[in-house]
Amino acid sequence: MKGLLSCLAALVMLVAVPAGAEAATATRTPAERAREIATALTKDPVYIDPAYASALPEKLRADVRTKAKAVGYPIYTIILPLTPSDEFQGEESTVLTLVEDALRKPGLYVVVDGGDRFPWYEARDVPQVSEDKLQAARERALDDEGYDAGPTEVLARMYELLAAPGIPATTPRPTSSTPASTSDDESGGHGWIVALSIVGGLVVLVLLGLVIGLRRRGSGPRREKAFRIPPHVAATVAAERRRRLERDTTAGLTTLGTKLAALPTTGGPGLAHQQAALDDHAAAGKVLDSSTSLVDLVGAMVLLDKARREYEVAVTGRADAVPDLCAFNPLHGRSVGKPTQVEADGTTLTLPLCADCRRALKRGTAPASLPGDDGPYWYDDTLWARTFYGTTGDDLAAAVSRGELHR
Repeated sequence: MKGLLSCLAALVMLVAVPAGAEAATATRTPAERAREIATALTKDPVYIDPAYASALPEKLRADVRTKAKAVGYPIYTIILPLTPSDEFQGEESTVLTLVEDALRKPGLYVVVDGGDRFPWYEARDVPQVSEDKLQAARERALDDEGYDAGPTEVLARMYELLAAPGIPATTPRPTSSTPASTSDDESGGHGWIVALSIVGGLVVLVLLGLVIGLRRRGSGPRREKAFRIPPHVAATVAAERRRRLERDTTAGLTTLGTKLAALPTTGGPGLAHQQAALDDHAAAGKVLDSSTSLVDLVGAMVLLDKARREYEVAVTGRADAVPDLCAFNPLHGRSVGKPTQVEADGTTLTLPLCADCRRALKRGTAPASLPGDDGPYWYDDTLWARTFYGTTGDDLAAAVSRGELHR
């Protein structure tokens, strides 16, 4: 009941948010919004969007902070409303990637859509915890708190499980049991009558099922009308997605270009990273100028990400282990865990994958890959397909300069 009231209060707060507040935040870029959240997290590791400020009282927030602190490594919790029209396009993975890049601190990053309660997470330089334990703790927390629980209750339980030793077991399910009979001859030896009655009842049910099945077969198959997004709507959504990605990548290139121009030439190892940042930056701009598809725009984004990472090494002198973007779809965000071996047609590739794509492969289902001209993007004959966006060890910037983009 407590969780249900929390969820209802959160929904009320969503409705009560003034329209002017949404309009005021619409002009922010995803990176600016992420920096705003990252700044808040430096002061309080639990960030609550203003839309939920009154719906989640301090008592609930304090419980989350206390349970997170007991885990033993930094945890950054983000609770905010997510919609397709917001800065993050409603994607938890985008929130995680951008906030992590903005904060640049090791720890477990967790984001929850306040109206959903399902935690998404990404670990950055946290060797103390495994993906198996993270996934088990989340699933157990969801089971333990129930489907009417609010986000803070689920998070507090998840952190409590992470602080405990070992990997949490699944929640025991109640099972029906029949007391054993103390004697086959009890009740006057009428056990055979009960057994005969059960068998007779089963026979009747089987016959009834056959009759119903034959009648349905005779009336013809029932066909449900499949839900499909109209082509013109899908095209509009795709065009808007491309426009946003192009805008954000252009802004990122401009900002990084200014920083690179102001960076003094260094010697030693720093010079190599500085040159790599310049090469990646130039290649990203070239790809962006000649892009003809979403796949190319993502390629420019990947090169920009590489340039930023090389720039950080050149400035700080520290080669922090930053995970690559997901090879199946870089828009999913950073990869998690160790690179995954993927086998197909006798070929084995070791690819960095996000949590969702890793789980899809474990289930034996196709990951939600970046779409190309005819199916997944890697079906096409492009530089991105041949290298899985540079995750197979090839130098993307050098390949772009050699004209291998659409060879």
